[in-house]
Amino acid sequence: MNSYDILRRPIITERSMESVFDKEGNEIKKYTFEVPKTVNKVEIKKAVEEVFGVKVAKVNTMNFTGKLKRMGRTEGRRTSWKKAVVTLTADSKTIEFFEM
Repeated sequence: MNSYDILRRPIITERSMESVFDKEGNEIKKYTFEVPKTVNKVEIKKAVEEVFGVKVAKVNTMNFTGKLKRMGRTEGRRTSWKKAVVTLTADSKTIEFFEM
């Protein structure tokens, strides 16, 4: 699997952008990505380091099950997905994609 296949898309929400800065305005350097359910933390770390050229301190992952949705009589389910929160080291550069 390619590094660009592992990092499906960045998650840019108010909550994820609050984790980039602390209350004093200093950068914490936490970034959130959607990743496939089959990859592990080591693969996510290698992909972020290769794509963005940064040093990763730790990776936290969360699994989300797809919601049950109905359209009239028929039922369906949204796809399940995994979210990865990547924390960079203090001496690492920032990822320009997430800057405001």
